[in-house]
Order: sequence, then C-alpha cells, then structure tokens
Amino acid sequence: MANFSKSNVPQFSVDVYQNEYLPDGGREVNAIVTVTSTGGGTVGSVAGPSYAPGQGPAAGVAIMVDCSGSMDYPPTKMRNARDATAAAIDTLRDGTHFAVIGGTHVAKEVYPGGGRLAVADRTTREQAKQALRRLSAGGGTAIGTWLRLADRLLSSADVAIRHGILLTDGRNEHESPEDLKAALDSSAGRFTCDARGVGTDWEVKEVTGIASALLGTADIVADPTGLAADFTQMMETAMGKEVADVALRLWTPVGTTIKFVKQVAPTVAELTDRRTEAGPRAGDYPTGSWGDESRDYHVCVEVPTAGLGQEMLAARVSLVVPQPDGTVQNLGAQGLVRAVWTDDMVASTSINPQVAHYTGQAELAQAIQQGLDLRKVGDMDGATAKLGRAVQLASASGNADTAKLLAKVVDVVDAATGTVRLKAKVAEADEMTLETRSTKTVRVKK
Repeated sequence: MANFSKSNVPQFSVDVYQNEYLPDGGREVNAIVTVTSTGGGTVGSVAGPSYAPGQGPAAGVAIMVDCSGSMDYPPTKMRNARDATAAAIDTLRDGTHFAVIGGTHVAKEVYPGGGRLAVADRTTREQAKQALRRLSAGGGTAIGTWLRLADRLLSSADVAIRHGILLTDGRNEHESPEDLKAALDSSAGRFTCDARGVGTDWEVKEVTGIASALLGTADIVADPTGLAADFTQMMETAMGKEVADVALRLWTPVGTTIKFVKQVAPTVAELTDRRTEAGPRAGDYPTGSWGDESRDYHVCVEVPTAGLGQEMLAARVSLVVPQPDGTVQNLGAQGLVRAVWTDDMVASTSINPQVAHYTGQAELAQAIQQGLDLRKVGDMDGATAKLGRAVQLASASGNADTAKLLAKVVDVVDAATGTVRLKAKVAEADEMTLETRSTKTVRVKK
C-alpha cells in the first residue's frame, strides 16, 4: 500500500441502503452502497492536502499537454495551456514524482527527459516551468501515444499513486480508434487519468471515454483562460489521494448472480464489465484512488427464489487493495445486502429512497446523451422527448446544475411534466458542456 505515516491512513466505512423485502417469487435485490474514506491527510484542508513533509503517499503524476497545430488557434490557447501546466506544477507536493509530456501525432518528453520522472522540489519545479517555454504547437493528434508514454514514465517510479492529467483541443485524428482503445486497455489499472477538452473542436465521447476507462474525471474548459484554475483544482485533488487501486469486492452465495454494479455518485460510471474474479463466488470492481471522500454505488443482484418468511444474505460487500506480492489488503469495511420474502405488499412494493433517487439519476444521464445524439442526426421529435424527460428528472431530483445546462439547449415550458421545445440556436460550448457533464449526479438527501 502507500508509503505514509500511520496517522494519515484513512479509515473506510461501508453503508448499505435498501428495501430488503421481496414479494413471493421475487428475485431482484437492489442496494445503494455508500463508501466513505475519512481521516487522511486532507481533513480540514481547503487549499489542498495537509501532510507534513515526507508524510504523504508516494505519488507520480504525468501531465500530457496537447501541442498539435490547432493549439495555435487562437495563439492564446497554447499560452493558457503553458500557464495551466505551470500552475499544476506549483501545486505538486514536495517529493512527488512528475513529468510533462508534449502530445502531437507522437509523444515527447518535455521534462525531465531521459525516460524518467523528476522529484518535486523548489529546483525541479522551476526547471519544469522553464521547460514549458519549449512547448509549441505543430503536428497532429494521437492520444494513445501520449498515454503509452505516460504509462512508461509512471511505471518507472516506485510510487503508490499514479495519476495522469490530459489536455486536448481536438479530435484523435492521427491514429485509429482501435489504437486508442488498445492504449486505454493497457493503461487501465496502472494509472488513473483526468481528461479535459479545451475549446469546442474536440470529441466529447473521446474525452469522456478516456476518463471513464482510467477512472478519472472529464470536463470541458470552453474558455482557455479557465485552464489554470481547473488544472490547479485537479492537481490539488490528485495530491489528496491517499490509497490507490481500491476495489469493491462482492461475494455472493451459490445461485446468486450480479446483474450490474455502477457508481452513481458523484458521477454515473458503469463497472459491471470491469469485474475481475477473486476466488469462489467473489469478484472485484475497480474504484481507483481515494482521498477524503464519499461515493455511492448501485448494486443489483438476482437471488434464487425462496418461501415466504425466509431470508438470505444476497451479497457481502468489502473493500480491498491488491498488493505487489499478489495478495490483497482488506480495508476492514464491510456491508451486507439482504433478501427477505414477505406477503406484506406495502413492505415488498416500497422502493428505497436512495435506490429510487439514483435510478433516476442514471436515467437522467442516459436521456441527455440519447437526446443530444438524436438532435445531431436530425430527429427533433425524438430529441425533444428525451431532453424533456431529462428536464423532468433533473427537476424532480433537485439536480439544479444539470437543469441549468439543459435550459441552454431547450426552452422549458413545464419542468414537472417535461414539456420542452428545442432551441433553434444552441451555442456549441453549451451543447458540449451538457454532454460532458451529463453523468454528474446530485447526492441523495439521506
């Protein structure tokens, strides 16, 4: 696990919210699993981690900056990218290993070079910022090459936390989608990565796909002047991570199958197909790196039917961290998902508020994405229906941020019924912002 003083090791807890009651013949059990990590180096800190020198977990960070020709249009875009990277470098904790990569149709080591990472201190930060002056725009875009170089550099250091920050302003036009997917597949589980699109000439599904595959965040920075603040915030969050490679382990009894596992807060992320087997009837679902934070997961299992009055353990939830020697460290937190069969119709038909809320949030994200896709292909009736449903869900769940983004794409006639009209003209940045942030959810009021 990470190399830090014991006083800074976070404590994990697991809480399960569900209606365990099933009707006669019922088989589907739904639960919201809340995982919380507290008591690490970021407690009480607003500006960033509060570690004493040398106490934070050993971390490596690779910053990948798009240097393709389009970064010169307008010229301020490249300058803002340099300033943002400098701000991120200033945010590095002393002792953090780091590198800067310039990305075009090839990946180049900008700092420190020589196939290695630098160790952050006052001198190396200054050297790195001087090296940023060599960043200039010219060439194509092959993001897979950037990710492969980041992976090589990050794997060269003996660190617990490995993280990438990737900035692009264009589409991945100089390699095939298969090349990018292969790079993501080989990098998954080796480092996490936040991805940002600057301006409006990049492909939302590419950027969000990178972040999803590498368990990071994705966002749009429509105005390049906002890059420095965004990079600073991303790096502060990265510096607050304390435990890497945490997996949600689900054990199920004989005859029980897991239908799906998805993160539902702070964003919706599908984890079902990322399962790795972990012994008899157990599987691990990757969650990435953790600092002081809380996340919610929706677990759906199918149990064998049983008689009225019977009860069973449907799933046991725990948290583990794989170790270099092939063993796992159990983080000591556990939650139980139960099933109880009853003829009480009120008990068996009531939907747990947490389950209902996050089912709506997942539908909201899907409705937005489907609505925007239909709008792009000219199906205005279909787009209106889907985006109207999204407005209705955002209103009902209190997701005010998403409601505001939707209002820039549709005119809302009646939010409660989802009655909307598509706007005749929509700014490209507004449409891309809605699509990029469509998976952001609002926490349920517990």
